[in-house]
Amino acid sequence: MQKSEYNKRVRQLFAEHKKLICRKNVKSKHDNGIFLRYTHPVLTAAHTPVFWRYDLNCKTNPQLMERMGINGTFNSGAIEHDDKILLMVRVEGNDRKSFFAIAESRNGIDNFRFWNYPVVIPETKDPDINVYDMRLVQHEDGWIYGLFCTERKDPDAQRTDTSTAIAQCGIVRTKDLLTWERLPDLVTKSPQQRNVVLHPEFVHDKYAFYTRPQDGFIEAGSGGGIGWGVSNDIEHSVIHDEIIIDDRLYHTIKEVKNGLGPAPIKTEKGWLQLAHGVRNTAAGLRYVLYLFLTDLKDPAKVIASPGGYFLAPENDERVGDVSNVVFSNGWVKRASGEVFIYYGSSDTRMHVAVSTIDKLLDYVLNTPEDGLRSAVNVQQRIQLIKKNLEILKKKSMMLARRVSVKVKNDLKE
Repeated sequence: MQKSEYNKRVRQLFAEHKKLICRKNVKSKHDNGIFLRYTHPVLTAAHTPVFWRYDLNCKTNPQLMERMGINGTFNSGAIEHDDKILLMVRVEGNDRKSFFAIAESRNGIDNFRFWNYPVVIPETKDPDINVYDMRLVQHEDGWIYGLFCTERKDPDAQRTDTSTAIAQCGIVRTKDLLTWERLPDLVTKSPQQRNVVLHPEFVHDKYAFYTRPQDGFIEAGSGGGIGWGVSNDIEHSVIHDEIIIDDRLYHTIKEVKNGLGPAPIKTEKGWLQLAHGVRNTAAGLRYVLYLFLTDLKDPAKVIASPGGYFLAPENDERVGDVSNVVFSNGWVKRASGEVFIYYGSSDTRMHVAVSTIDKLLDYVLNTPEDGLRSAVNVQQRIQLIKKNLEILKKKSMMLARRVSVKVKNDLKE
């Protein structure tokens, strides 16, 4: 490739990238009254900087090949910092290794731009093979914590088994989101831990964690459910006793697995919790999001739990590396009362849906719980239908009276 053609191609790559990240996001036309999706993904693999993927030196890359490809950008933690929305993005390279990188936006809806360099996470004496799905938590102790899944090969696996792994909770902290201090991994009695979330406030002067104990890397076994435990300190976090506060249930959206998403949002009615639920289908596992509310004074006590899912994959969201999946580990409450819900779809890309605290509380507190049997659920729906038909009947009668009055007035004239 001639130098002039090379430079032209480089300019084209940057122009295409700029056009993508500057694209204005638009609200979806479908509004269910609870939240509103935005049409375009907020992040895709193509949003990553050109200089992350291409060697731009014409001597070492004369054909301008993509040297280090990006496979996906998904499952992002989120935080509001210095009047910007920052996403701690799980970026997966073509080599299947995930790493973290921060993308920022002023409005939280579009124009997300990655910082120049990925986040450097210090390793422990037992190095992580893979890291992913970080939850960002601004704790009342003054630190910003990042809790993520650290994955290592199972040392007890058979020599021919190259897929069995052990997942645990890695912990880092920072004051500026630039320099990160690695703390020892969380210690629990469970063989596997994923989807661990730090509660943003002390509970009886202790650090409190939402956990997801599992017997195996993939299968929940006797574990599963959203757990709760406390630790005396954070620099050597040890949970001696875990209790399950939100269990898996047969023939529900969370019959196979469930886990907490981001850290809960504090409201006047309680702690608003966003979680994911997993069920099995003939086409494979299906991941959806659901909400519940826990007590302000006792965050381990569930006080409201709407039945069914809150958000499920739709349209293009259903297609990707792991299809039919939505997953969230980041949301942001704005001063206005708006809530930006960031979710990954099919382990491929990031989206945003927008709601408000008032709407989410209304949904959580006034949506019927799962009756757990078809007979109960159909009675719930019949009650709704009866109430609505009465309302429609009254409105119809009022409309008929208005028409009758108008006709009489017209006749008098």
